[in-house]
Amino acid sequence: MPSHDSTQGKLYIVGIGPGSPEALTGQARRALAGAEYIIGNSFYLAQIEDLCAGKEIIRSTMGKEVDRAKQCIDLARTRVVAMVSGGDPGIYGMASIVLEVLAHTDVAVEVEVVPGVTAATAAASLLGSPLSGDHITLSLSDLLTPREEIERRLALAFQMGVPVVLYNPKSRGRPHNLAMALDIALRHLPGSTPVGVVKNAFREGEECIVTTLQALRDDDACVDMRSLVIVGGEETRIWEENGDVRGIITPRGYHRKYVY
Repeated sequence: MPSHDSTQGKLYIVGIGPGSPEALTGQARRALAGAEYIIGNSFYLAQIEDLCAGKEIIRSTMGKEVDRAKQCIDLARTRVVAMVSGGDPGIYGMASIVLEVLAHTDVAVEVEVVPGVTAATAAASLLGSPLSGDHITLSLSDLLTPREEIERRLALAFQMGVPVVLYNPKSRGRPHNLAMALDIALRHLPGSTPVGVVKNAFREGEECIVTTLQALRDDDACVDMRSLVIVGGEETRIWEENGDVRGIITPRGYHRKYVY
């Protein structure tokens, strides 16, 4: 990518994490502070409202990602622009579409992708340590991926016996995708497999639920579009202390090598 100088702009693609100001990285704060324009989905811009003072703000909505990408690239030819993405911009975020659009243009723009705390690690931290070793992330949204392909990937993932993180588990437009995923999971895992549901991680209305695979399949009303679902693997267990459920642990394997 071309080097930055005083005659051209710059484009930051900034991951703002799960929503809490405390979970915003220092690198992200510096990028936002140095931007003249901040562009993003209104939901994510509301989470960094205090950092937007004095900036030109361009708000967008879901489904306008391509238009947003084109607009930020055009502005970044002469201005310093921050494209805001929830979580990490390279994990179900805005980095891919912005770079894809840029690759189809002849515009020379300096780009810096600024990482953020993604939903999987944010939710996992609230549950304990469910993703200690190998794990898989899959999105249940069929907006960009055919449902048949999602089903194929789910079957392969659950056969591996490692924890599976389900992004976009359920919404008004796809209320049955989670049930489909849990049915596939039950073909390969026992119904007693621990499952964690985290709603609004590090945001207002935060809630953590520890349940089992069969129990969630029987009633998934607790899951909505602001939720993340972590289905445990073969070694995952519920973490209890004095009879109280504290969270979920997936052992990394130390118990096979050390005595503790």
